[in-house]
Amino acid sequence: MTTHEVDTPHGTARVAVHCAPEGRAALLLGHGAGGGVTAPDLVAAAQAAKRAGVHVALVEQPYRVAGRRAPAPATQLDAAWLTVAEYLGKSVFDGLPTVFGGRSSGARVACRTAEEGDAAAVLCLAFPVHPPGKPEKDRLPELSAVQVPVLVVQGENDPFGKPAPGQHRDVVMLPGNHSLNSDLNALARTVTEWLERVLRVI
Repeated sequence: MTTHEVDTPHGTARVAVHCAPEGRAALLLGHGAGGGVTAPDLVAAAQAAKRAGVHVALVEQPYRVAGRRAPAPATQLDAAWLTVAEYLGKSVFDGLPTVFGGRSSGARVACRTAEEGDAAAVLCLAFPVHPPGKPEKDRLPELSAVQVPVLVVQGENDPFGKPAPGQHRDVVMLPGNHSLNSDLNALARTVTEWLERVLRVI
């Protein structure tokens, strides 16, 4: 593993890069609003990607690096993410197709920036369709706007809602809630199988 500090318009982001032997693509993974890159589902997804021959970058947003608990506004998260993606695309992952991904808030960032960041696919862990108990605050348009292949891995009892499959979008339901910790082996298998399938066509 190597660690990179990347200057963004909104502070320094920290990136942990885990390289696969002869990596054929790169996966960038962002954390949730209140958690970090050591969340068990992110770690499981990262390990699965490496086994599939994909380099992984776990991206820690500047507000977390600075020690703040409250997340930055969406525009700042997106700008910082795109800066990191550009940095990695010009250095560590030069010339490789890139998959954007993350859990919860990080999944939203990946969706919103997929087009501008030229992502080849998007991996969403526990996409928060709406805040708990507030279905009227619908975030599904962020997910539906993505025009490249998308995998959503969602807990069957997630209080943040459950997206339906759609054009370009596979949805896999696993036991558990928003944390996706109930069956990490199933999560890893799901991610590996999807990456294998997606990488054959991108």
